[in-house]
Amino acid sequence: MAQVDPDDDGPDLVLLPDWLACAQAAALEQALLRGLPWQVHRVRMFGREIDSPRLSCWIGDPGTAYRYSGVRHEPQPWPPALLPVRDRLLGETGVVFNSVLANLYRDGRDCMGWHSDDEPELGARPLIASLSLGATRRFALRHRRDPSRRLVLELPAGSLLLMRGQTQARWRHALPRTARPVGPRINLTFRRIVAG
Repeated sequence: MAQVDPDDDGPDLVLLPDWLACAQAAALEQALLRGLPWQVHRVRMFGREIDSPRLSCWIGDPGTAYRYSGVRHEPQPWPPALLPVRDRLLGETGVVFNSVLANLYRDGRDCMGWHSDDEPELGARPLIASLSLGATRRFALRHRRDPSRRLVLELPAGSLLLMRGQTQARWRHALPRTARPVGPRINLTFRRIVAG
């Protein structure tokens, strides 16, 4: 376990690199690749709509619709493969995660730009539990007011990153493009929707 102890304004993170064993992570990745209804979501950037540079699927309990980039996403039902993961997260964090955003990065060209998971539906100090499957990718964080303050983490298959406290309010994060050959990666960001 690696914990980044926050200073007055630092990110509050816990990285568990082997949260899932290799075989478990590989089996879950294959189940989700085959079993989820992956979609290209449209996002609004700089006043126009474009295809998101990855595939996604919003999953959750009834009543956990999520608004992102001006679009309301209704949840898909929980696939059986994710129920033990959600139960384990509840046991280890005490948080009832009622939704998860699944993102599929098909290769190094798929990415996610700078953003924070700070939508009102997530509450003021959300706990985001981010589980990585498949290829290792670089995950970058930078401070909102002082972009020179940065942190870069490598997230291998089976790793769990917990983002807590004021992390979403004070920091942005991204999954940058990479030119090196890299296989598919699935990222699951478990969330608790507190207001619909």
